[in-house]
Amino acid sequence: MILIVAEHSNGKLAKSTLEMVTAARGLQEGGREGPVTLLVLGQNIAGVANEAATFAEQVLVGDSAALAQYNAKVWAAATAQIAQEGEANTIIIGGSRSGREYAPRVAVKLGTPYLEDAISLQVSGEALQAQRYTYLARVTETVEAQGAAVVVTTKPGSFAPAGPAATPGEQYDVELELPDSGITVTGKNVEKTSRVALTEADVIVTGGRGVGSAENFGKYVEPLADNLGAGVGATRAVVDAGWRPYAEQVGQTGKTVQPKAYIALGVSGAVQHLSGMGKSKYIIAINKDAEAPIFKVADYGIVGDVNEIVPALIAASQK
Repeated sequence: MILIVAEHSNGKLAKSTLEMVTAARGLQEGGREGPVTLLVLGQNIAGVANEAATFAEQVLVGDSAALAQYNAKVWAAATAQIAQEGEANTIIIGGSRSGREYAPRVAVKLGTPYLEDAISLQVSGEALQAQRYTYLARVTETVEAQGAAVVVTTKPGSFAPAGPAATPGEQYDVELELPDSGITVTGKNVEKTSRVALTEADVIVTGGRGVGSAENFGKYVEPLADNLGAGVGATRAVVDAGWRPYAEQVGQTGKTVQPKAYIALGVSGAVQHLSGMGKSKYIIAINKDAEAPIFKVADYGIVGDVNEIVPALIAASQK
């Protein structure tokens, strides 16, 4: 089987899960054997499992109090057990921070090759072939692995979200032998926002140092994002200055995004930032420095002061 570990939050499948389903269906069409199977881990996840059944041929449900909180050790053990029992030839895990944490552990437990941050997948004879970015997304390299099974993480935004399957998949409860996590969670802080998450957003409005101040984010970046139903992003310099939270940081040391439209306000376009958003479908840049590197990757650019141009965009978007 082709096993996918579902990513979900607040009782809903994450967009990344549907992207992984697309990747799995492509491998199946290319000759990778077995049903597309979603493994749903967590506690009180019946709703998520029902949603998963509309996309996969079968759904395996691991519902346990021990899975109420994510833990790399426990997630790796659960995934490896199901992969072994189901004789999975491919294990696909989302390239989120948690996915990149436990995926290598799964590969070690199974003694299988590991392909990281795949932006495309295809079958090449007996091998699994993947493309991925390297050198801060300046180079695309092709790698392949061959074995009884291969563990893969997919880069968020690299595959189109899958549509529903022709017929709902069957659901099966699974008995898991889980190790003690070794960690006690004493509290959890969740940032509350009405805006769409960066990794889920089709449109992102990002502010750089050229916005001028934390107050100007509230005057320019946030209103434009709200009018467009967009996510809000920030550069590392902005986060380091304390203007915005780290959760909004886009770039090499932040989130990697590939929205349909990326609007960069006062962003210079350092290579570290470009590595996190350079593959967006359309990039729109506004910067008063005509020589800013962001214009080299922008599809549309305006040379001018953010303080003068953005208010006009906000007014237009309100219409």
